[in-house]
Amino acid sequence: MRLFRLRPLGLVAGAFLVSLLASAAEAAPIGVVAAENFYGDVARQIGGGGVSVTSILENPNQDPHLFEASPSVARAVAAARIVVYSGIDYDPWMEKLIAASPGERSVIVVAALIGRKSGDNPHIWYDPATMRIFAARFAAAVGAADPAHKADFAANLARFDASLAPLEAKIAALRARLAGTPVTATEPVFGEMFARLGMVVRDMPFQMAVMNDTEPAAKDVAAFENDLRQHRVRLLVYNAQASDPVAEKMEKIARQSGVPVVGASETEPPGKDYQHWVAAELDAVDHALPAASH
Repeated sequence: MRLFRLRPLGLVAGAFLVSLLASAAEAAPIGVVAAENFYGDVARQIGGGGVSVTSILENPNQDPHLFEASPSVARAVAAARIVVYSGIDYDPWMEKLIAASPGERSVIVVAALIGRKSGDNPHIWYDPATMRIFAARFAAAVGAADPAHKADFAANLARFDASLAPLEAKIAALRARLAGTPVTATEPVFGEMFARLGMVVRDMPFQMAVMNDTEPAAKDVAAFENDLRQHRVRLLVYNAQASDPVAEKMEKIARQSGVPVVGASETEPPGKDYQHWVAAELDAVDHALPAASH
């Protein structure tokens, strides 16, 4: 008789434990790993408390092109339910980590979302339209992983979309004033935004050589120097995160020649979200090329 009485109690306790475990699993945030911190930031804005985001490239003093994944990064990728990376050869280490730890996860390759291919400018995040497309894809992925909070993610996506309106307005205003302005850069970091602003970019062979960590041809170096010294360009944008002797030389010549210089970083600065980071970059261009002097 004693055994008969304990058995249903055990079943009730077991059911209660299963219920607790299910509730805990449901409440646990979804693990997200983003190769770059601007994608991680947007993922956090969309997912809110429903996600736990780890961004790999987030050190403003680190050259992203020299990054090597550590065992801790590999473990994070293996455990993540959603993985985000840029693609088109910008973060090839992420592809290797995903291949090394096969499992059920959602993988978002941002370059693929916008139809880019190897050889294209990999700095695709400097166009807010790209981030809008990524945000929509991420909202769908996190909604599929946590259907109970799908409406919350959709609401967060709507807020993110609305927050890009001031950026788009600023881009439109600058384009109306600066379209056709000749500019140059030490690397094509800001290339997507140059295109949105309608600016004419010079010295691309030099930029591509520096980005690919190869020595620019002597003729390309000479052409760059002439553009600066003879004021054939109105602005120089340099990579504020990656150092290269020949690029540093061009920046120095620009300052000596009175050509405005603006730095552009490859990761989101600490303490800023994507929207304020890009807005600050646009402000820097605006201040470097004031309306009165254009």
